[in-house]
Amino acid sequence: MELSFHGAARTVTGSKHLLTLKNGKQILLDCGMFQGLGKETPNYNANLGFDASQVTAMILSHAHIDHSGLIPKLVKEGFTGTIFSTPATKDLAAVLMEDSAVIQRDDIKYINKKRVALGQSPIEPLYDIDDATLAVKQFQTIEYNIWFKVIDDVEAMFTDAGHIIGSASVHLRIKEDGQTTALTFSGDVGRYKDLILKSPQTFPQADYIIIESTYGNSLHDDVINSTEVLLKWINKSVVEKKGKLIIPAFSVGRTQELLYSLNQLSLEKRLPKVPVYVDSPLSGEATAIVKKYPKYFNNSVQKVLEKDDNPFDFEGLNFVANAEESKAINTYKQPCIIISASGMADAGRIKHHIANNIGNKKNTILLVGYCEPNSLGGRLMNGQKEVRIFGEFYDVVAEVGSMRSMSAHGDYDDLCQYLSCQNPTLVKTVFIVHGEENVQTDFRNRLIKKGFKDVIVPEMHQEVVLS
Repeated sequence: MELSFHGAARTVTGSKHLLTLKNGKQILLDCGMFQGLGKETPNYNANLGFDASQVTAMILSHAHIDHSGLIPKLVKEGFTGTIFSTPATKDLAAVLMEDSAVIQRDDIKYINKKRVALGQSPIEPLYDIDDATLAVKQFQTIEYNIWFKVIDDVEAMFTDAGHIIGSASVHLRIKEDGQTTALTFSGDVGRYKDLILKSPQTFPQADYIIIESTYGNSLHDDVINSTEVLLKWINKSVVEKKGKLIIPAFSVGRTQELLYSLNQLSLEKRLPKVPVYVDSPLSGEATAIVKKYPKYFNNSVQKVLEKDDNPFDFEGLNFVANAEESKAINTYKQPCIIISASGMADAGRIKHHIANNIGNKKNTILLVGYCEPNSLGGRLMNGQKEVRIFGEFYDVVAEVGSMRSMSAHGDYDDLCQYLSCQNPTLVKTVFIVHGEENVQTDFRNRLIKKGFKDVIVPEMHQEVVLS
């Protein structure tokens, strides 16, 4: 059989890994959208790197757009097979893919207005809402820890990856030539001692492992202190400076962590009495879905639920419903907290909030997760003094801060703990994906020291024969 890498190869986004069996059947692991790669992003997303109509089945690790965002394009280009996921992943992917279609529609409308003015031909979105709706119909949901048939001679099992609600590592058993090969795809590995979710599960011994490496060469701050660090930023921004605290946050995962921490502060009477706006319709839908799956919450949250039936709600919280309300926040002159998507600040309403508030030194932009270096969030995190938003340049006058403790991705200690259930001498090859190349190189060296004898950092579209 052959394994090829068509995304998240020496970059963080666009997860797509294609397994081709000797009989010609193909199984696709994830079909994610590239994000935050600057001007090259549209080119990366335009080409899947393989023939969609030849893919037999697909398995989705979790719903984040960099793992699910090109599924509607896959279906549009001829994929008719089953998409396997956990129930929560299906629910989240449905709203995320539709939201992606809406964002594309609105962004391209804006872009085409400029193109027509310049005498250029208009461009089309990758897919529309109808494509996203059609894609959802091809999902089949499977709970954790159950082996299920993917196609003849291939079965799979999901284990909890602890990254977001419904996130899974994928374990395959493939029979060829009278032998069974075990392949594990980590998906995105969460953190041990996560604020909300259970820790990543152990998994059966694998012959081959595909593992993410987003933070493969760094350590996070202690997750236990994240609420206290958030409170310090709130007090500094809205109490001392009397400005706005603007937080780019992914609608799924990070927004719920922020709301959980803010609720905790509210219950303890430590949250300043200022409005908190969640300006993303998707975040509201995602939060409702997360609340549907309390069985995935860790023991700490289970105890909170005994006293508080909604740990994501508190006095002063406002979910912004429409564009008019969103625009009104930018004219609001009083201190407030704004949480808006996307987490890399590269799409959605957050770009408007940053553009409208970046020129005021009283305001703060707080980055609470991973940002591709070329994304708007990445450029702010790297200390650029001038950034381009919607084609215009803005001086960075507002304070820019970051919180490393809130990442939903495991650091290298978490990743090594995730792999500790494996006997390294029995693993033929580890493939490192979903990371910046220098980070992957460092993580590769770490794994070799741990006893994994063959560790590869694949290039984009590289094909590898599995013996």
